[in-house]
Amino acid sequence: MVIFLYNGSMQAYAFGNAKQPISEGWDVMLRLGSHVSMKAPKMLLGSAQEAVSYGANTFMVYTGAPQNTRRKPIDELNIEAAKPVMAEHDLQQIVVHAPYIVNLGNTTKPGYFEFATDFLYHEIERAEAVGATQLTLHPGAHVGAGADVAIAQIAKGLNEVIRPDQKIQIAIETMAGKGTEVGRTFEEIAQMIDGVTYNEKLSVTFDTCHTSDAGYDIKNDFDGVLNEFDHVIGLDRLKVIHLNDSKNPQGAHKDRHTNIGMGTLGFDALNYVCHHPQLDNISKILETPYVGEDKKHQHAPYKYEIAMLKAGKFNDNLIDDIENER
Repeated sequence: MVIFLYNGSMQAYAFGNAKQPISEGWDVMLRLGSHVSMKAPKMLLGSAQEAVSYGANTFMVYTGAPQNTRRKPIDELNIEAAKPVMAEHDLQQIVVHAPYIVNLGNTTKPGYFEFATDFLYHEIERAEAVGATQLTLHPGAHVGAGADVAIAQIAKGLNEVIRPDQKIQIAIETMAGKGTEVGRTFEEIAQMIDGVTYNEKLSVTFDTCHTSDAGYDIKNDFDGVLNEFDHVIGLDRLKVIHLNDSKNPQGAHKDRHTNIGMGTLGFDALNYVCHHPQLDNISKILETPYVGEDKKHQHAPYKYEIAMLKAGKFNDNLIDDIENER
């Protein structure tokens, strides 16, 4: 394992040789994007075009509304029309987010497990069809049965849906610990992974807001958190970063995202995560909220947040710039 130290100018230094910078610039490849919509009639083509408009080189989609089961057939997702746009603009390492209605950890509702595993199985097929490399999954909640019971049920469900020949990985997301959520610690996620036979098909989505809200010190000791992740789970499994600021303090267990630099984590900490050399070429996905007091006239922040993170400098006029976009 390589451990990095940083000076005030954000140059990377190998541990034990702090006088010699590894490189003057951080990024071998910064793969940065956001959640984008996928809606008729353009579907995936519209998703790719939206990502391009933000200056992104990756993106994340839901294949349908995250709160319901309605999904279009694969042949209506307009995949072939999207491919030239994605190739022209180097849109790679696409992420699909599984819907929130899939709770593999629920053991209390009769018949629900069969629904959840069946839906997730077909969601894997849809995600592979659109060319995604990762399928982000909220592991679920125990709904009163206890974390150990839920974790065993989640592993059972993953064993049912994972095919040994599938190319896509299911990226279990780190959770804030709101309510009865499981996956609030690295140990809980490791326990899920250890219970799955074909666990090479599993990876992790690391959400900065969730992980801070769960109690990890993202703001002041991200290197320490990353080393703990490596020790418990392994950095080789970290394939997606959800780069979000938090409205709440560390350990609040709330899960309320806010815009980059406008929350308790702050720009410097999130910029540090974004450009961290141990996370090169991992998709960093923004899930920050739209901006505007009038809900009918809210604006996506992603073009401005992506530009700000690429520049490595906080935009003091971020909210005004977003609100004044025409």
